[in-house]
Amino acid sequence: MPRLLVFQHVAAEPLGTLDPLIRRRGHRIRFRNFERHPDAHLNVDRYRGLVVLGGPMNVDEQPQRAHLRNEARAIEAMLKQGKPVLGICLGAQLLAHVLGAPVPRNRVPEIGWYPLHKTDAGNADPVLAPLAATTPVFQWHGCRFDMPQDAVHLARSDDCEQQAFRYGENAYGFQFHLEMDERLIERWLKNPAYRDELEGASLGHGAEAIRTQTRLHIAAMQAQADAVFNNFLDLVGRPQRRHTLPSREWV
Repeated sequence: MPRLLVFQHVAAEPLGTLDPLIRRRGHRIRFRNFERHPDAHLNVDRYRGLVVLGGPMNVDEQPQRAHLRNEARAIEAMLKQGKPVLGICLGAQLLAHVLGAPVPRNRVPEIGWYPLHKTDAGNADPVLAPLAATTPVFQWHGCRFDMPQDAVHLARSDDCEQQAFRYGENAYGFQFHLEMDERLIERWLKNPAYRDELEGASLGHGAEAIRTQTRLHIAAMQAQADAVFNNFLDLVGRPQRRHTLPSREWV
């Protein structure tokens, strides 16, 4: 039986480096791919944890994208069942939205590499602890989440105060993209829609500057990211029996 449920919004934003980590731990993954099946039925009862990935849409597009409403209901159900939830970028915004927090436009877009500063709570957090107190991370977002009531604020950046939070013991929202590797970043930089977004943001840096920063920072981020993701997967637990070749299941 699959143990981890993954909500994927577009093909360009996969699990990235989190995928092999999950496989090595013996879990099977069930993908709900909303680009292929926007009306997919979402029943979370069979799963031990949920990962909600990023995407170019925004939370306020629910009238045009019914799957966002369905995802919100599924996230709420996972929280009520006390199961681990990890939201990345759009996924973090959806998690914050479910918890009653606004998801407005950020003052400026963050696209590329930015220093992430952990709060004191972030330094003590059992999942985020492996990240250095200040470390470059990869970003690609125009919106942000406000901090949900009763959530613990874990990290900030200079241009976006709300970068990470924990709700309860095992629900996490990360605005940034720890799952990236160099190949996936290059894929985004060559994607016409993403390239247009970068050029239209007028940030003072472009694709070549991001490539240069990627070569400088990717190895250190990946090493820290593996430790962070493994800590989150510890909350999910180990399968009852290990699978020689964990499978990917698509719907």
